Amino acid sequence: MAPGVERSFTAASTLEEAMAARRQGAAVLAGGTWMMRDPRRGVDLPEAVVALHRIPALSKVEIEPDHVVIGAAVTHAVLGRALHAAGFEGLLTAAENAANPGIRRVATVGGNLCALDFAAADLPPALLVCEATVELETFEGPKLIGISDFLKDRHALLAEAIVTRIHLRRDLVASAHIRLPLRKAGDYPVAIVSLAVDKDKRCRIAVGSVEPVARRWTALEQAMAADSASAFDPERTAGLALEHNDFQGRDGKEAEGWYRRQVLAPLVKRGVAALLKTGRLV
Repeated sequence: MAPGVERSFTAASTLEEAMAARRQGAAVLAGGTWMMRDPRRGVDLPEAVVALHRIPALSKVEIEPDHVVIGAAVTHAVLGRALHAAGFEGLLTAAENAANPGIRRVATVGGNLCALDFAAADLPPALLVCEATVELETFEGPKLIGISDFLKDRHALLAEAIVTRIHLRRDLVASAHIRLPLRKAGDYPVAIVSLAVDKDKRCRIAVGSVEPVARRWTALEQAMAADSASAFDPERTAGLALEHNDFQGRDGKEAEGWYRRQVLAPLVKRGVAALLKTGRLV
């Protein structure tokens, strides 16, 4: 902490209070597991912080027959306990296996999505295959944006907004979330592959940790759709993954970019096998 710097902390009890603090330049604190590492990344802690944990509406998981709404302040642990619903196996796995138990009890859904420059976050690829919608509170009022656009534009969006909720349609038959951690790298996965099958038997695939920002693997999705006779054969799909690997792997201390790309095909194979185990693809 820099000497002589006055810092302020606000625990907002309403969204209006939180936005008032944001207008004054306060940074948003959810679980704090990413912000507390700022000094280790060579980043100064913010001079003003507004915490969201006292806003009741942001700590709820609402499961309805046709949709699910997840508050941004819901922790990974709470999400894992709440989301035992058919079709969301992948998101459940992402919540229950990210980091370690201590982190999962504190780290929030909103914090995971808003941790800029954290490529290895588990929830973004799982939410991408759910085709989630992100709800923001902006200075002009609420705003809804698709998860893909949010991830691409979040640096600009978060300069004047707070993530409040995640909206999911219940249109999935089955899903899976496969991650590859390395023991020497701690809890951060080298690569993540999330897969989901909707009611029309179309497969969605997203990849995290391989590039700086998680994204859908549209080239493989299209290849699987064109090869429908064997779309859910693990070996065949792994072959398609090798053929249509259009990722530019990022180099990092836990793995080089070429290795991140190389492990995608076997992760896809494992993911398809996990989808088949649900017994819902018949």
